[in-house]
Formats: sequence, C-alpha cells, structure tokens
Amino acid sequence: MAAPKKGRRQSAPGKPGRSLAFILIALVALTGGMFLSGTTTPRLGIDLAGGTSITLQAKNEPGQKNAINPTNMNTAVSIINNRVNGLGVSEAEVQTQGADNIIVNIPKGTNEKQAREQVGTTAQLYFRPVLTVAAGEPTPEPSASSSGKGTDKGTDKDKATEKGEDKATPSSTPTATPTSQGRAVTDGLKADATPSPKSSDKGSDKDKAAPTPTPSADPATAALQKKFTALDCTDKAQRGKAGDGIKDSEPTIACGKNNAGQWEKYVLGPAELNGKDVDDAKATINQQGAWVVNMDFTGGGSKKFAKTTGKLSQQQPPMNQFAIVLDGVVESAPSVNQSLSANAEISGSFTQESAQDLANILSYGALPLTFHEQSVTTVSPALGGEQLHAGLIAGAIGLALVIIYLVVYYRGLSLIAIASLLVSAALTYTLMTLLGPAISFTLNLPAVCGAIVAIGITADSFIVFFERVRDEVREGRTLRPAVERAWPRARRTILVSDFVSFLAAAVLFVVTVGKVQGFAFTLGLTTLLDVVVVFFFTKPLMTLMARKPFFANGHKWSGLDPKRLGAKPPLRRTRRATAPVDPKEA
Repeated sequence: MAAPKKGRRQSAPGKPGRSLAFILIALVALTGGMFLSGTTTPRLGIDLAGGTSITLQAKNEPGQKNAINPTNMNTAVSIINNRVNGLGVSEAEVQTQGADNIIVNIPKGTNEKQAREQVGTTAQLYFRPVLTVAAGEPTPEPSASSSGKGTDKGTDKDKATEKGEDKATPSSTPTATPTSQGRAVTDGLKADATPSPKSSDKGSDKDKAAPTPTPSADPATAALQKKFTALDCTDKAQRGKAGDGIKDSEPTIACGKNNAGQWEKYVLGPAELNGKDVDDAKATINQQGAWVVNMDFTGGGSKKFAKTTGKLSQQQPPMNQFAIVLDGVVESAPSVNQSLSANAEISGSFTQESAQDLANILSYGALPLTFHEQSVTTVSPALGGEQLHAGLIAGAIGLALVIIYLVVYYRGLSLIAIASLLVSAALTYTLMTLLGPAISFTLNLPAVCGAIVAIGITADSFIVFFERVRDEVREGRTLRPAVERAWPRARRTILVSDFVSFLAAAVLFVVTVGKVQGFAFTLGLTTLLDVVVVFFFTKPLMTLMARKPFFANGHKWSGLDPKRLGAKPPLRRTRRATAPVDPKEA
C-alpha cells in the first residue's frame, strides 16, 4: 500500500469548468463596461495622437535673487503636472530642460486648451481691499480752466465725446457705485455685489458733474496716483505690468473686467490674505443652477478673512469691496456688507470651464517662479500614426513568429497556447481602454513596446507548463495524471518568473518619468494578466483537453505522442513486471 500513497502527490484536477466560466464572465464584463463607457479605443499619447509642446522659461522677479534653483524648478514641475492632470488630460509630460526651462507636452484632447492656459500661470492669489475704481482708459489730466468748475457742461461734453461716447466720466469717489464682475463672496451668509455703473446714461447731470477719478491720498502715494492716472487697461502690455515691483504689503494698481466685459482699473490696498490662506477650492453648481467656486480657508486664513470682511462691511462703496486678485488681474471685486467666516463662494458669470480653471489653480497652489511662454509647437498626429502603424506591424510580426514556433514544435498544444494568447490580448485591450478615463492612462510608443515584450513573457509561461507535462509523459505516465503532476512544478516556475518581471517593471515605473513609465506600466499590467490567464484559463483548458482522445491517446499531431517524445514504458507495467524465469531452472 505504500507505493500507491506515494503516487498521490499530484494535485487534484478540481473543477476546470468553473475557472473557465470565471475568466469568460470577467472578459464579457470588461467588454460590456468598455462599450457602456462610450470609449472603445485606448487613449493615445502625444507621440501617437499629436498634441502641443510648450516650452516655459523661468525668470526672476524684481527683488528675487537666486530664485531659479533646482528645488523651485522641481516644485514647479510637480504643481504644473498636478494642474494638468487635475483637468483629466491624459499623460501630459512635464519635465525640466536645462537650468531654467520646463517642457510641457500635452496630448491632443478635449482639455488641451484649458491645460495650455494653466501650465505657466503663476497663480499668485491675493485678497486686497478696493480703494478706488475707474474706467480702464487713461484718465485725462484736469485743465486749469476746469479745475474749479466741475459743472462746465461744454468742457465735460467735449471730453466725453472725444471717442464718440460718454466713457470718460464715471464717478470714482468713495461714494460712487462700485464696479464688480457680478460675483459675490459669501459663506452662506448674505453678501452683495453691486453692478457697475452704466456708461449709457449720457444725459445724467451727475455723470457730467463727477470729478476726475483720483485715488485716495491715504495710503496711495503720488507715484502710485501717477501710475493709476496713466494706466490703460485696454493695452495688454500695460495691463500685465500694472503691479510690477510692488510688494504685497503696499497699495497697488490692477485691472479687471466688469459684467459688460469692459476693462476697469483699481487702486487696491495692501494684501490682507494670500493663496496660502486657501485650504481648498472646488467648482460646484449652486441652488440657482449657476457655476461657483467654493473656497475653504485655513485656520489662520479664516481669522484674517473674518477680520477683513468685518472692517470692509463698515465702509462705504467702493471701499467696502474686496478684490480677489489672481496674477495681478482682478478676478472679482464684490462688495461686503457683513463679516464672513471660514468658507467663501465666488459666484457670478462663471462658465463650467472658467470655474474649474480657477478652482484647479487655487487647489494646487502658486508656482514658486514666474514663467514666460518661450515657444509653442504643435505636434502633428501624422508622425504618431506612422509610429503606431510601425509598432503594430512589429507586434504582429512578433506574434506571428511565436505562433509559428508553437505550431511547429507543439502541434496540437499550440491551439491551447493561441487561445490563451487571444484571451490575454482581449483582457489587455479592454483594461487599457477602461484605464484611459479611469486613471488617465494613455498608450504611447514605449507602452506599445511593453505590450510586445509581454507576448514573449506570456508565451514563456505556456512553454514552461507544456514542457513539464511532456516530461511527465516521457516518464511513462498517461496524460491526465501527467497534467496534474506537472502543474505544481510549472506553477512555481511561472510565479517566480512573473514576480521578477513585475518587480523590474515596478522599480522602473518608480525611478523613471515620462514615456518610460508607460513602458513600465504596460509591462507590469501584462505580467499580472499572464498570471491570471495561466491560472484561470490555460491550466483549466489543458485539464479539459487531457480528457479528449486526440490528446489523451497521444495522437502524432497532438504534440504529446509518446513515441515522438521517447517515453518510457508505462509506470504501471513497470511495477507489475517480475524478473524473467530461466526455463532450465523451472
């Protein structure tokens, strides 16, 4: 009885039908999910689909010394990468080039325009009280003849009609109606944003009698007043340099647009809060169905915000306005009529895109450096299409060579290998397609190379299993026990081999950036799928095929012909055989 017990070391056949049903259900579910998501092809990277390549050059601001250093450049790369990926752009590449350049490659996609607008935005956010507001054009100097006659109708009319319309006379004294973009700051309490004055009231005596806009004498200086008077916010060059060289703790001038889309200029007090006081920002839809940006302040920011809004609520227009200044531009200048607390809402004329842009910038913080857009290059998808075509041809050739080898060497067993390769390819394709919208995975050329390498890894697993089975047949065992005895040894070899491959892919993914990560990710994904396919499809299918006479009887085209393999006599006969008896002795 001892010998039969030793022969029970082979693994139990189990129920191969259940394993096959599991893998097929998983494949059907993934395919259904792919079609339900509306995406039937993987997302392509910039090298395959085309896109935009932007070169940003860092520059020192006045007063900054040695700000362009590796630490700040790496921080900027991280922030830009987070911003672009926060928009759902698939696999944008952000990397430094030289000491002061950052290269941003944005694949062609629906959010490409938004990403391009945000990559170099410094996002220096400040909350400043409004001291004065006026029309965006340069303010004419008051003449000596009219300095004491604010009601000189003929002179006012001439000044107001120099450009054919009455634009030079809006009031900007402390009692004037404030201008804003129709957005209000609120934390669930009441806050008011008064609309800007209309320039169409040509017959208004009040408009004609309004004095020339001048900033408040305190705290504005004469130099600031001169800049404010000469500032032309309709000029892009002047608008971009309005507040250059002015510290956060000093009054400044800035430009912003009103509801009608017209540029206006402001004198703003020292910054009361900055972007570091904002803990989080999200674009949401309020109860009225309008897009808004909700901001949560930090603990210190909440105290500053409450204190500042408390002071502003006691002022008269326009000095009760709180300007939200982003990169030197007044994004919103709402008025405040009561003290607000930890949370704030920027609401008004937002679209979904503009609300998400602002929230995304505020969430990921300000860049440590100011960047100039040095060059923008459009990458044509034609070259990428050629590369993809070449990659697919290379993959097809590699797959064809593997199949030819399997058919020639393994004959009937090659059917099991080919079926396993097809299942592996289907799982890989559906997962890559679903991972596009899920985690912004994109298929670039290195990722295609990783998929081609995976063909060899998967085929190697089949070969290990088949050779173990053939070794058992050579030992004289029939096919069914040979399959079950071969599986434990083949399983260990396959797991060790795939573990080494996956570990190499994981290390490569962690220590590299850009396109090489695509290769590492694809290699790791296909290695995991190889384990799934071998365990849940190849082995169960081999167990079922071992019951078929074509394989079980060792047909010459099955790849398991005992004669062709040089098999020993059956072990069962070997055990029963006795030593031959000499006839003479008998």
